[in-house]
Amino acid sequence: MNTFDYIIIGAGASGLMLADAMGKDAFFANKQILLLDKASKTTNNRTWCFWEKGTGDFDALLYKSWDQIYFAGKHYKSNTAITPYRYKMVRGIDFYTAYLKRVQSYPNITWVQDTVASIKDMGKIVQVNTATATFSANQVFNSIFNYEELTNQQNYPVLQQHFLGWFVQTKNAVFDSNKATFMDFSIPQQGNTRFMYVLPFSSTEALVEYTLFSEQPLASEAYEIALKKYMAEEFQCKDYRIMEQEKGNIPMSCYDFRKRNTANVLAIGVSGGWAKPSTGYTFLNTSKKTKALVNFLKTKQDLNHFATKSRFWYYDLLLLDILHHDNAKGRHIFETLFKHRSPQEIFKFLDEETSFGEDLHLIFGAPKMEFIQALFRRFIN
Repeated sequence: MNTFDYIIIGAGASGLMLADAMGKDAFFANKQILLLDKASKTTNNRTWCFWEKGTGDFDALLYKSWDQIYFAGKHYKSNTAITPYRYKMVRGIDFYTAYLKRVQSYPNITWVQDTVASIKDMGKIVQVNTATATFSANQVFNSIFNYEELTNQQNYPVLQQHFLGWFVQTKNAVFDSNKATFMDFSIPQQGNTRFMYVLPFSSTEALVEYTLFSEQPLASEAYEIALKKYMAEEFQCKDYRIMEQEKGNIPMSCYDFRKRNTANVLAIGVSGGWAKPSTGYTFLNTSKKTKALVNFLKTKQDLNHFATKSRFWYYDLLLLDILHHDNAKGRHIFETLFKHRSPQEIFKFLDEETSFGEDLHLIFGAPKMEFIQALFRRFIN
């Protein structure tokens, strides 16, 4: 049996951030750490985006950033500067390459490509079985996500943020590379919350993405039809090449992910509920959670004491209750909010950095009746 102090399962954003944070911290210098993933992490399988004030930890990896965003609803549209924020994009391959290089440079971290079959907390140690070996550790951090845990419970609604994005190259200049389309709800909603998301890299290159907040994904051709129609109608463009595509599905739920944790096994990343339930944004929140986790590990407490709830969890829950009850309400909610509040106020609130007074100010900018009804339904159920 191969014995370690810590095992990190998954070399995605959360696993690599945690491995890097532990590898460069002198506190863990004498600890042996294993990083496991079934994939080689040599493909560009995703992009991560986030808003941030000023410079940040990932600026050296940015593929592109924007200081303006475009929002469109049914009746309201705006082009807005978001200073002091910038909307930033990191490509998966750039992140994997940089972070794996860092992680492999730490003498106390071992990187193994293998498929995890089981994890068992045996009290004093945790046993991890893979396709080819058995490992043990004092503590394990697990980023493997299983949708069944969400769908097999009834206490919290479960939506999915699902999308198909095309990296397109056009013959003619059609994009404004200075602004990102944050949410374009002007498209047909068809009983759901649906919007287009556009990240232009130049006047002829962009990521164009069709995104839904709903209970079930669509058939593949439905995303493609919507993207073709949007390119033709919004940009008057039918002459383009699809250079790459990305497809994803992010859980949107206030399910208590802490139930997965034990004294020695902690779920991290999306698996640990680190995705913002109301938006699906995960990357920068993962960075914040990682820093908090590293500090927590130094206290030597049981891992099931790490995760906590805040008032923002309840705000997210009410929004998801609304969208679960009537999935078409999303456009009205976001359109009203962006009409009455600035992107800066919204970003600060979604970053969970507002005071309670600022919370109330932002909430009063949203449709009130929907949230009152959702609160009432929560109390009587």
